[in-house]
Amino acid sequence: MHKIYLGKLSEHDPLHAYLRHDIQPQMRDASDRSQYRVFRLNGSHDVYLYEDRKTNTKVIGKFFLSSRKKDAGKAISRLTREFDNLRMMRAYGLIGYPHHVVRPLGRHDAMNALLVTEYCEGDLLSDVIQTVIQSGDHGKLYHALTALAYFLVSFHNRTAIGVGVDFHQDCAYLDRLIHRLQEIRALEKDERGELYRLRDQWRHQPRMWEDQQVLVHGDATPDNFMVGDGLQVMGFDLERAKRADRVFDAGRIAGELKHFFLRATGKADAAEPFIGHFLWEYACHFPNRDRAFHSITGRTPFYLGMTLLRIARNQWIDPAYRRRLIHEATACLRAV
Repeated sequence: MHKIYLGKLSEHDPLHAYLRHDIQPQMRDASDRSQYRVFRLNGSHDVYLYEDRKTNTKVIGKFFLSSRKKDAGKAISRLTREFDNLRMMRAYGLIGYPHHVVRPLGRHDAMNALLVTEYCEGDLLSDVIQTVIQSGDHGKLYHALTALAYFLVSFHNRTAIGVGVDFHQDCAYLDRLIHRLQEIRALEKDERGELYRLRDQWRHQPRMWEDQQVLVHGDATPDNFMVGDGLQVMGFDLERAKRADRVFDAGRIAGELKHFFLRATGKADAAEPFIGHFLWEYACHFPNRDRAFHSITGRTPFYLGMTLLRIARNQWIDPAYRRRLIHEATACLRAV
């Protein structure tokens, strides 16, 4: 986890009193004279680490209202969703080893829609991927993906409700991505037309409707999971959790892996061994592993392609790489 030291939190800042009197007493090592060092995390202007200099205890503060996100009503709604979703998934037993959802310690609507959670020690999955790409220590990433598959299948299976998936929702999300890419002039007319045709072909595939709804993380990117010792995985940022096909998450991870390796190596198939390993490990938690693997991999290309389009719409993406992402996404969607 990358952090940038910003300085000491002033004792006159209202946040200091909130951390000391409302949050600190929930921690094991409470202090009567807390002094907090402040770090910005992962380059984000919205997420900070607060470390008590007296006890070395740490908490995470996430602000949903900021100079970039000025809609107070929307900020409070997002804060409420994440706070409630964290508590809900912990109520499903995702606490401790090996599956842990971070503990929400408090919320303060009037303090820029602040959410405070516990701090967990571990390695961001995104850092693991980058390290493996640079070092070639593939075993480390295989192990992390085994642990993540175990976490996600537990997240999903504990929340299944026996109601069939509504694939129309995912088609509508694909429509929004296509529209956004059109807005930034990243798609030609014929490319847009092909994506819509492919969407309709996927919509008419029975396999896209065959599974039951589960709660999905909703933003299953490598920046939202930490790995620890053994099979320990810690999940956070559940603001977008919703009911959907389990492959919404599994395909997102597959797409992110493809993106990381494509950007680093320029090779479209560089991530394939890791994607296959992740999906095979996910399938091992079902009574019939082969049948589960066949079902999951039959739906994965749609969600993988959708993930690449999701990445491509970002403003920070280089135009040439955006074209490559769109090309690869379309190739995935053609696997209908």
